[in-house]
Amino acid sequence: MNTSQLISTLKNQLKTLEQEVLQHDSHLAPSQRKLLLDIERFNQSLFIQNGAQLMPCIEQIRSSIGQLEKQIALKLAPQTIALSCERIQDRFTAVKRALLTTSIDIKSKNQQRASKRARFAQQQNQSHQASGFAWIASNVLQNSHEIYAELNKHLNWAKKFEQKIAEMESKLENCHSADKIRLQNDILLMHRRLGKCRQAISYIEDRIQAFERPHQSHNR
Repeated sequence: MNTSQLISTLKNQLKTLEQEVLQHDSHLAPSQRKLLLDIERFNQSLFIQNGAQLMPCIEQIRSSIGQLEKQIALKLAPQTIALSCERIQDRFTAVKRALLTTSIDIKSKNQQRASKRARFAQQQNQSHQASGFAWIASNVLQNSHEIYAELNKHLNWAKKFEQKIAEMESKLENCHSADKIRLQNDILLMHRRLGKCRQAISYIEDRIQAFERPHQSHNR
């Protein structure tokens, strides 16, 4: 094969591969592009390219074929031209392999993300069981709507306890001595419930912050 045939063959190969890459890139959903945004899919000696889209690789191969044409025009040593041809073929092979592995990379990345979420949920659940507030259902703390509803419920309870304590303390002034001890014990009990309720409110607020942090980082 003479040099003009070689260049023609490489350009035809590139044209065919470019059509495959165009189809590949057009079928990528925005979520898949975002998922693979920071992943290195090639050895850096072949391509400078991150992410799911492969069209930048086509441009780099086109540039390499242009450089090969210049080397041939300058009549550089056959070994130099042979090395350039080998490098271009390695790039073709790498892109063809990447066309086949995109779906595998996406699946792997999704599994990593699901595993990370599961580990986070497990850590949160273990922390919850050890907190002394296990009577709050752990699944409530994994749901943004339910966790805010739980906070609102405890805030309402706290308000009711405060009102009840105020009512009982006002009765205490006009209470017969026989009933005073019983009422004082009831007030003490109500203060304990209020204290426990306030602790739960602080605990739920902390869990809301912990719940929102990983979701904020995923949305960046």
